[in-house]
Amino acid sequence: MRIFKKQININKAQIVGIVIALSVIILSVIFIKNSDLVYFLMGISLIIGGIPFFISLIMESNQTRQKDEMFLEFSRNLVESVKAGTPISKSILNVRGKDYGALNPYINKLANQIAIGIPLQAAFDTFARDVNSETVTRAVGIISESEKAGGEIEEVLESVAISVSQVEKLRKERRAAMYTLVVQGYIIFFIFIVIMLIMQFKILPIAAGLGENIGGSSSESASSSLGGMGFSGMFGGGEKATCEELARPFIWLLIVQGFFVGLVIGKLSEGKIKYGLKHSFILLAIALLIYTGANVILPKC
Repeated sequence: MRIFKKQININKAQIVGIVIALSVIILSVIFIKNSDLVYFLMGISLIIGGIPFFISLIMESNQTRQKDEMFLEFSRNLVESVKAGTPISKSILNVRGKDYGALNPYINKLANQIAIGIPLQAAFDTFARDVNSETVTRAVGIISESEKAGGEIEEVLESVAISVSQVEKLRKERRAAMYTLVVQGYIIFFIFIVIMLIMQFKILPIAAGLGENIGGSSSESASSSLGGMGFSGMFGGGEKATCEELARPFIWLLIVQGFFVGLVIGKLSEGKIKYGLKHSFILLAIALLIYTGANVILPKC
C-alpha cells in the first residue's frame, strides 16, 4: 500500500504572524487581567496570526484555477499542432514558447524532459504530479494511455480539450449559481451574531431579574412554611449562575457556527471543503471582533 505524505510548508510571513499573535496574547494575559479587553486583543491576535495562512490559501486557489484555464489553452494549441501532422512530442516543443501564465514553468519542464529523450508518458506523469490539479491529472492520464496504446492521438487530444472546456464551463456556472447561496450564508451568520448579542445584553438581564424576584419570593414563602429551610437547603445550597456565566458559551457557539458555515460555503461554491477555510476565517474574524468588541463597549448585563 502506498502512503502519500504531504509536506507542510510554512513561509516567513506565516511564522511572523504566529510570533506576533503569540506575543500579543502573552502580553495581554500578563498586563491586562480580568478584563473583557483581553478577549478582544486575543481575537485580534488570532486574526493577525491567521491572515498569512488566509492569503496563502487564496493565492493557492487562484493559482489552481489559472492552471486549469491555461491547460485548456495548452490543449487547444496542442490539438491544432497535432492535426497539422506534427508528432505530439514535437508539438509540445513548438508550443512551449507561448504564454500560459502559471503553467509556464511546468510546460517548460515538460518540453525539456522530452528534448533530452525522456519517454513521453514519464514526462507527462511528472507534469501532472508537479501541477497537482485534478483536471490536469485526469487529462494527462488519458493522453498518456492513448499515446501508449497507439490510437488516433489527435482525436484523443481534441476530446480531452473539449472535456476540459466543459469542466471549466460547468465550474464557472456552478460558482455563478451558488453566489446567491454564499451571500445568504453570510447574511444568516450576521443574523446569528445579532441574535447572540440581543440574548446576552437584552434577554439575559431580564431573565436574571425575573429569576431573582421569583427566587426571592419563593425562598421567603418556602422558608416560612418549612420552618426556615429554603430552596438552597433543599437542593444542596448551590449558587445561582450569573448573567456573565450564562453568556460565556455564546462565543463558542459563534466559533463553531462560523467554522462549519465557512466549510459548507466553500464546498458549495468551489467543490472542495479545503477552499471553505478562507470563508471560515472571514466569518470567525468577524464574529470575534464584533462579539468581543461589544463586550468591551456595551455595559455588562
